[in-house]
Amino acid sequence: MEAKETIDQIDSCNGCGLCLDVCQTYEVTRNEAFSPMARFQAAKDVFHGNELTSEAVDSIYNCLKCQRCNVICPLEIDVTGIVRKAQIELVRRGIGPLERPNRIIEGIQKLGNAVNGDPAKRWDWLPEEFPKRESDTLFYVGCVACYLVPQAAISSYLLLRKLGVDFMILEDEGCCGDYLYNIGRVDLAKEKFEENGEKFSRLGIKRVITICAGCYHTFNSWYPELLGGKSFEVIHLAQLLPDLLRERKETLEKDERGMVYQDPCGLGRMEGIYDEPREALQLCGVKLVELEESREQAACCAAKNISSFRDLSIKVASSFLDKVKTPDIVTSCPFCLFGMNYACRKTGKDKKLLYLSEVILESLEHP
Repeated sequence: MEAKETIDQIDSCNGCGLCLDVCQTYEVTRNEAFSPMARFQAAKDVFHGNELTSEAVDSIYNCLKCQRCNVICPLEIDVTGIVRKAQIELVRRGIGPLERPNRIIEGIQKLGNAVNGDPAKRWDWLPEEFPKRESDTLFYVGCVACYLVPQAAISSYLLLRKLGVDFMILEDEGCCGDYLYNIGRVDLAKEKFEENGEKFSRLGIKRVITICAGCYHTFNSWYPELLGGKSFEVIHLAQLLPDLLRERKETLEKDERGMVYQDPCGLGRMEGIYDEPREALQLCGVKLVELEESREQAACCAAKNISSFRDLSIKVASSFLDKVKTPDIVTSCPFCLFGMNYACRKTGKDKKLLYLSEVILESLEHP
């Protein structure tokens, strides 16, 4: 029944082509196979059990799942949801995921993280000895911040401490399961969600603070979807900051730099969190420069495709960076920070990428 309903939704597409204007994989390749409408046909072939070309399989897996096409579709077709269901079906048929995602999945199961990091080094970034304390608020740092962009982890940890937020961190934090769900392995995702949910419940965790847009979206939306609910509140660091900063307004050093704030897909389009990070930056005196495509229409950084479609990911991120006229870009997702930094290194672009908490902490630390 679900497959039939999905096919019916695909067939409701009237071919208006509006999605082509916002699909970034199509924008940078001009290959119609990597467009939403081509993904519809590939998904239909998947559900009908038809043979798929390698290009069709790539099309299903190189979709950014950023939901820009969902937003612009006049018929409100859930393009991203259809692609994800096709990936789940490819898993059922033994065709997916691709080789590289399978290695990442193995890493999550063996190492407890999605970036092949040594579990013994997960907390190497901590500026002090691992804090042994109990709290009903958990600061959930995430794989990417711990291993790939420690400046996001360090500045967020120090900022929460400086603002007087009571929290604990888990020595055996592990992976939130975002990658597992996002690549179509909902069976393994559910196991990971249950494992984390039971751990949080056992420890009396009532609130989880995240700094990663992917972790936030996973905890807030995908956990209830697969588990039927969750026993804890989820809040992103950006949501905490405006009220906390207003309480400390007299101590804020005005930054006054012109910056572009990059809206992460998992925090903005998927969760509707646009105003809080901007307000926090403005309280520090940052002069925000809005891109023509921002908020609901914000471009995706393509970081989630780096592992499987590296060249495509670099092209998508590079295209976004070319549209930014300020030297500084600030984001509230460590994975976006990693993806944009990677594209800058590979293409020689001169941009300074900052995590939200770095800017706020610097403003607080000035005399």
